[in-house]
Amino acid sequence: MNDHASYIPLANRFRGFCPVVVDIETGGFNPQTDALLEVAAIIIGIDECGSLHCKESFSVHVQPFEGANLEPASMEVNGIDPFHPLRIAQPEDVALKAIFKEVRRVCKENVCKRAILVGHNAHFDLNFMNKSAQRANVKNNPFHPFSCLDTVTLGAMAHGQTVLSRISQVAGLSWENDQAHSALYDAMMTAEVFCKIHNTWNQKVSTFVPVARGADEERVKAKQLEDD
Repeated sequence: MNDHASYIPLANRFRGFCPVVVDIETGGFNPQTDALLEVAAIIIGIDECGSLHCKESFSVHVQPFEGANLEPASMEVNGIDPFHPLRIAQPEDVALKAIFKEVRRVCKENVCKRAILVGHNAHFDLNFMNKSAQRANVKNNPFHPFSCLDTVTLGAMAHGQTVLSRISQVAGLSWENDQAHSALYDAMMTAEVFCKIHNTWNQKVSTFVPVARGADEERVKAKQLEDD
């Protein structure tokens, strides 16, 4: 399939979307009122066999916006001191612009029309990111506004588990409890789970045939017959 000059592996695999794994830490569950405190993003790569892997990572600490709510129960779980002087946190607009800039770069490199957020309970992360961008007046959000890929669903389908730590363990990945609830660690483990499930499916089950952009129908059919 690599003989097609117009074949772009990552873009063709996900219908023109670039998968980017995101995890956040927050001051609660309400994106309208609760603080966004950490954002981590893992960039996914693809090899010549169509297998996915973790390629790059980015993370930022975020200052609570003015008047933001910090639920004690949430803060106890994530262990973040949002006002610690060594935390080196950035305002929401600065933090999001930094993440969005990297995501747009990767989309451009892979000739993808936009990014699609991959997460564990992904709509939680997506809703917070969207609301934070709106509140901070950050334009050109590279993520699809409502579509996402969720490792909860993938984990339930592949392994009968919905908790990230349990999916990781069943999938043969190591899990460190003392590192959990860090946005970067959770994003990395979510990315590892996403890649592992995708690659297992790709090798054993998938009937997906990437189509080269601009290829005519007869050429695609001929290639499918050749691969069979």
